[in-house]
Amino acid sequence: MTDGEEGGWAVLRVSGELDLVTSPVLRQRVHDAVADGRHSLVLDLSEVLFCDSSGVGVLIATRRLIRSCQGRLRLILPAQGALDGSHVNRVLAALGVRRLFDVYPDVPTAVADESSPLSA
Repeated sequence: MTDGEEGGWAVLRVSGELDLVTSPVLRQRVHDAVADGRHSLVLDLSEVLFCDSSGVGVLIATRRLIRSCQGRLRLILPAQGALDGSHVNRVLAALGVRRLFDVYPDVPTAVADESSPLSA
């Protein structure tokens, strides 16, 4: 997991598995970013190979936290990526929660102010 900033957005890149072991790490990174006053957040999940219910829980909790401080949250979930297509995209769609998130195909598109999210 790496952090960066692009165009005024805090970008948190996640790779590998987003599960019971790694979800608390992402949760802490999100809380640290918000505590630092960074309320425009991009979670780049394009390299996540697996996401379980704890990972989905962290994404929903992140959305709630960002909304509570009038921030902005964008997810990077490309149609193709993480080998055979975005696993996270499929999991969120299967659970019926993908529509809760503003989803973009890549970081440059997500941080561009004039871009629109992909439809659910």
